[in-house]
Amino acid sequence: MRDYKQIVHDGLFGLLVGDALGVPYEFHQQREIPPFGQIEFQPPQGFHRTYAGLPPGTWSDDGAQALCLLDSLISCGKLDVYDFGGRLVKWLNEGLWAVDNKVFDCGIQTSSALREFARGVPPDRSGFCNPNGKGNGALMRVLPLALWHKGSDKELVKDAHAQAAVTHGHICNQVCCALYCLWARKIMTGENVRDGYNDAVMFLNSHYIDEPEYLQELELCTADGVPTGGGFVVDSVRSAKYLLLTYDNYESVVKGAVGLGNDTDTTAAIAGGLAGIAFGNIPERWLTALRGKADVDELIQNIGH
Repeated sequence: MRDYKQIVHDGLFGLLVGDALGVPYEFHQQREIPPFGQIEFQPPQGFHRTYAGLPPGTWSDDGAQALCLLDSLISCGKLDVYDFGGRLVKWLNEGLWAVDNKVFDCGIQTSSALREFARGVPPDRSGFCNPNGKGNGALMRVLPLALWHKGSDKELVKDAHAQAAVTHGHICNQVCCALYCLWARKIMTGENVRDGYNDAVMFLNSHYIDEPEYLQELELCTADGVPTGGGFVVDSVRSAKYLLLTYDNYESVVKGAVGLGNDTDTTAAIAGGLAGIAFGNIPERWLTALRGKADVDELIQNIGH
């Protein structure tokens, strides 16, 4: 039986390992991805890696932004969106929580929003620079909020909305982040993957009862569809649900995420965080090869419960 600290460890490293696993395969179509058994930090010989000069086992913007969020939560003792936004700007400009302090990937929506924040736009408005933006850049980093949060489900939903709005203000992004955080929380408290998802949806249906625009987005987020591993935030939720309900172990979930192609690092980070919580048992070969791990181990030690 895993304790709270171990679940936090498995969730956070589930995200980081999934991210690093997906990096070399990003932007490749599903048909171009190597066979399941050959998906590793180091792709098979002959595969044209994305970011060819990047050492294997390096997490991307997904992991760095997630660590910025966790660092902010620990330092402030609450979600302080000004502090969090400042850390994201420091990541973008100085490489905070990036491996070797090198930023090699950043979404267009995120970079635009952080420029707005840096010039003084409040963090509850900076993410509306592209009011129709529905990328997965806020969802990919939100897991630490669920791992750290000690408040009620309503408070968790409120904070999930707020952290999204820093870079991705559209309510679709807010709803997807809230759903993901509640789903993670349900799994953390012992529910299985399917029941945890269903209970999270049920709570949000009640929570949004007087907010029809949020309910509409929730219906979109939870509608059936074929997962593609794409960068649309709804597809990221859909892909994570498919992967977590299809496989019963961490390694298969993240390899399955990469196997979808397209936004491989983010799909594997989003699904991998949940798989870490649900299943644990992240392969030691990946944990050992993950660059920057010692710094994350030190950060995790500062999480209280």
